[in-house]
Amino acid sequence: MLKLQRAVRGTRLILIVSVVCLGVLGTGSAMAGGLLLYEVGTPDVGLASAGWGARAQDASTVFTNPAGMTRLDGSQVLLGAQALYGDYGFSIGPNTSSTLGTGDGGNPIGWLPGGGAFMSFSASPDLKFGFAMAGNFGLSEKYDDNWVGRYYVQEATLLGMSFLPSIAYKVNDKFSVGGGLNVMYGILKNQVAVNNVAPGAGDGQLELDDTAWGLGFNIGLLYQLSADTRFSLTYNSQVDLDFSASAEFSNLAPGIEALLRARGLLDANVSLGVKVPQQVMVSAFHQLSPRWAVLGSMGWQQWSKFGKVEVGVDSNNPTSLTTDLDYDDTWHAALGAQYSMSDAWLLSFGVAYDSKFQGGSTVSPMLPANDAWRFGAGVQNQYSKTFSWGVSAEYAYGGTLDVNKQSVAPVALGGRGDLVGSYPDTGMFFLAFNCNWKF
Repeated sequence: MLKLQRAVRGTRLILIVSVVCLGVLGTGSAMAGGLLLYEVGTPDVGLASAGWGARAQDASTVFTNPAGMTRLDGSQVLLGAQALYGDYGFSIGPNTSSTLGTGDGGNPIGWLPGGGAFMSFSASPDLKFGFAMAGNFGLSEKYDDNWVGRYYVQEATLLGMSFLPSIAYKVNDKFSVGGGLNVMYGILKNQVAVNNVAPGAGDGQLELDDTAWGLGFNIGLLYQLSADTRFSLTYNSQVDLDFSASAEFSNLAPGIEALLRARGLLDANVSLGVKVPQQVMVSAFHQLSPRWAVLGSMGWQQWSKFGKVEVGVDSNNPTSLTTDLDYDDTWHAALGAQYSMSDAWLLSFGVAYDSKFQGGSTVSPMLPANDAWRFGAGVQNQYSKTFSWGVSAEYAYGGTLDVNKQSVAPVALGGRGDLVGSYPDTGMFFLAFNCNWKF
């Protein structure tokens, strides 16, 4: 009875934190990088995601591999808090249309708080139930109003918050299975300037704003080869976020307003069918010695079905408000290690690489991200039998991202202009803190 009361208190705590985190992420002002992040405030940040599904050392396994819950003693709750900073300043190239001005847009990616909440409840030694709440999908960016790429994007937010009820069962001493639903709440906001052409009229503006719910599922397998070695296979299904927003124009010059009305675009309902990609990952954990363990992961994500996300208006000949961008599927690899400094202290570090999802040599200013290297390190402290805490940091280096957007017409004739330049030496820094309770 006492264990049940403690579990109920833990459930109340995780629900409260879930509401708080949802509010924080809903009002966040900046996020960037790969749109599916591995960083949600858990100890995995310090491993750069190495051993993603096989680590299964705390309640965050509800999110990474639900089958891993069968390795946990009793019921557990983990809360993770995280701060992200992105450095994505734009450097204007000499081939950018001079009539667009000289504004570099500032740093559209700055600070964003985030994290997650995770709970595993033990119904029996072999049967576990879990719940997780985390936001690891999306981006948010905001450029200065006068930046040279304002006709391609001024402000964009695409976020997904996942709620994951899960279950796991230990089939035998070696094999466990788990699964759960991925109930995702999506937030979309897009703002782009419209070239009014008319002298002295300034820029018009197009805004899209919508929310949507999507549903997917997660499946996880965990195989214990020996007391020191285990392997995992996880699958996360595609989640469809069917955004559909009314085009909201403002400050349009009479000429472009009449042209948009004639083309049926002025009051158009814009559908942006975003597909959060399905992914498969295999992971491994091996205890080399009482002090050293090695972890690794390899994965695949289907970005080729992501959908239409770029919005804009060619004022000289508007035929659509969206552009279908072609993306490539990506591959992921990570390798890390853990070193037990004492019974209470555990050191982790890792490195990972994700391949490009924007093909060719350039990216869209709407999504200033592509392939990236991750370098992480962290430490965990087992403060008592029922409580542990940890802190970890990670740097994700995205390199220099080139932009080459060619307009169909000059700016003076209603085109969006040639936007040529780069985001030099892009990077994201993560700082995470977690607490884990056992009941």
